[in-house]
Amino acid sequence: MDMTTSPSFRYPLESMKPRTGAGGTTRGASVHEFPVSVGIAGVSMRLAAGSMRELHWHANAAEWGYVVSGRCRTTLLNPDGATETDEFGPGDCWYFPRGWGHSIQGVSNEECHFILIFDNGDFSEDHTFSVTDWLAHTPAAVVAQNLGIDANVVAEMPKGEAYFAQGPVPNNRSPDATERAYPELVSKHRYPLLAQQPRRVAGGGIQFIASVKEFPISTSMAGSLLEIEPGAMRELHWHPNADEWQYYLEGEAEMAVFLAEGKVVSDRFKAGDVGYAPMGAGHYIRNVGKGVLRILIGFNNGHYQSNDLSAWVASNPSDVLASNLGIAREDARKLPHGPLFIIPGPAEL
Repeated sequence: MDMTTSPSFRYPLESMKPRTGAGGTTRGASVHEFPVSVGIAGVSMRLAAGSMRELHWHANAAEWGYVVSGRCRTTLLNPDGATETDEFGPGDCWYFPRGWGHSIQGVSNEECHFILIFDNGDFSEDHTFSVTDWLAHTPAAVVAQNLGIDANVVAEMPKGEAYFAQGPVPNNRSPDATERAYPELVSKHRYPLLAQQPRRVAGGGIQFIASVKEFPISTSMAGSLLEIEPGAMRELHWHPNADEWQYYLEGEAEMAVFLAEGKVVSDRFKAGDVGYAPMGAGHYIRNVGKGVLRILIGFNNGHYQSNDLSAWVASNPSDVLASNLGIAREDARKLPHGPLFIIPGPAEL
C-alpha cells in the first residue's frame, strides 16, 4: 500500500456491478478492488430461494459468514471425513477453515443476503475451486468411474463452472430433508451471534462478539457487530493483533484512520459501504446520522484485542498526562478514570 498519497479506507461495495448467475449475485472487495485491504477480503452475496453457491473450497483463506436477511443451509466436508449440515437465519454466523469443502443454499421463500469475510486480502471468489469446474475438465471416463455413473449422465453435467446452481427450495416433507435428532442452538460451525447477551455501554451502544473464546472453531478470525446511538462514537482505539474489516449495515458514519507521521485519513460511510483499519492503526467510528449505526466487523485473528484511549489514559498518573499533553494538572484529573468504549454524543455529555 502506497502511503505517499492519502489512501481511501472506504469502498462502496453495494454500488459495484455484481457478478450474476442462476439465482445469485455476488460483489467482492479484495485488495485488487480496495487496495488498503491487504489483510482481509469480503463478499456480499445474495441467493434466491433454492439457489445454491455450489460445492467448492478455498485454498488460501478461511471463511467467516454472517446472515443479514433470509435463511440458508450449508453443507461442510471436514478433512477427517466428518460432515456437517446447518441452517442459518438473520444474526447467525459460520466459520469454515481454509480448504474445507462446503456449499450454501437459500432455503426460505425470500432472498438470503449474507456477508462473507476472508482472512486473506488477496482472496477472490472468482478463483475458488468449484466442483463443476473440476469435473468439467476431468476426462469423462474418470468422472464416471469415480462417481459410479454412466457416461450419458456425465454428459448432462455442466461444461464449465456453474458457480451458482438453481434448485428447489428444501422441503421438510421431502425424503431429502436432513435429519437432526435434537434441537441445537450452537453447532460446531454455527454461532447465533444476535442470541448473545451483548456488551452494553452507558455511552450509547452495544457490542456482540464472536471470537475463538465464544466460537471455538473460529481460530483465525473473529467477528463483531456494533450498534452506536446517534452522536455517539466508538472511541479512539487500535487493534494490536488484527486488521479490521467493516461492512456498514445501517446508518451513516465518519471514520478516521491514523497512520502515524502526521497522517490521518477521514471518510464518510453509509449502508452498503466497506471500511478498513490496518493492524495497529488508530481509528474511531462516529455516528453522524439520525438513526442507530450498525456495523458488522471482521478481524483476521481469532482472538479479539483492542487498546482503547480511555483505558490507556486512566492507567496513567495525572502528572504524566499533564506533562505529556501540555495541560494543567487540574484538567488532567478530569480525564477518564476508566474504560469507556463508546463515548456519548454531545447532548449526553
